[in-house]
Amino acid sequence: MSTSTQNNDNQEIDLSQIAKKIGNFFEGISTKIFKVFLFFKRNILWVGILFILGVSLGLYMDKTTKVYDNEIIVSSNFGSIDYLYAKVELISSKINDGDTIFLKEVVGIKEPKKLKKIAIEPITDVYKFINNSDKNFEFVKLLAEDGDIKKIVNENLTSKNYPYHLISYTTDKETSNEKTVQPLLKYLNDSDYYSLIQKEYLNNVKIKMVENDSIISQINGLLNAFSSNTNSSQKSDKLVYYNENSQLNEVIKTKEILVNEQGINRISLVNFDKVVKESSITLNIKNTKAVNGKMKFVLPLFFILLFVIAGVLKSFYKSQMAKLNSKL
Repeated sequence: MSTSTQNNDNQEIDLSQIAKKIGNFFEGISTKIFKVFLFFKRNILWVGILFILGVSLGLYMDKTTKVYDNEIIVSSNFGSIDYLYAKVELISSKINDGDTIFLKEVVGIKEPKKLKKIAIEPITDVYKFINNSDKNFEFVKLLAEDGDIKKIVNENLTSKNYPYHLISYTTDKETSNEKTVQPLLKYLNDSDYYSLIQKEYLNNVKIKMVENDSIISQINGLLNAFSSNTNSSQKSDKLVYYNENSQLNEVIKTKEILVNEQGINRISLVNFDKVVKESSITLNIKNTKAVNGKMKFVLPLFFILLFVIAGVLKSFYKSQMAKLNSKL
């Protein structure tokens, strides 16, 4: 009986101590808040001056310092994808090294000091990648069996084979097509090897188109002759049905395939006129990431924060000196 009573007394003591500690904790917080309030009240003039100074300086920086993002969507032809990435990475390294001579004289950038960074990344389009070839579909299917499909479609081995890639670069001043885009594209297309591959590829396409036109013309002649013979041997009120497996049906299918192939070849002549072909250009997108364009808000808070830290350090110094003097 006495043991049970003692345990209850201990529990009550523990609870009262916990409640007291909680009360002291909140009281300490309220005291600190009040001290902060008193600090700002005593230094309201300095805080106001720093706030106005920060806003003014921030407005000036936001007005004079602007960052712009620029994007070029390109396709890499004739198996030149690794060449394209290597070229862009070389430009990026020269920007990081501050090699404005290379950027101006070799690449041809008109205002190299304004170019801050450049990068390239694939535009993830697994559906177009798969549609380009049955082998691509089997490739993705095989890789997905042993891993996460989302990881597979974004990994370097797969993503570099997507048809389109995004070249993004940043400038601290508005740029133009003549100042950056055309010099970049000219530099990226400056390859003797891939220019030779391009020339031979286009020649092959043109030869193929001539041959296809010749075959289509022969097929048209054959169909016209067959139609004439059929009309002369059949009565006008009769209908003639042809089996799908007949030679005539195969000839018609062949013509359809060749016509579709000619359409693809015409598009190829447009898309493959460059080793690195641009399909979309977007310039001077104002960058508002991080603190860009927000200095009028950041600087006042920064100045006031520094002032508060200085006040805390000053108070700490005085308290420590007081303790030291009391011991002497």
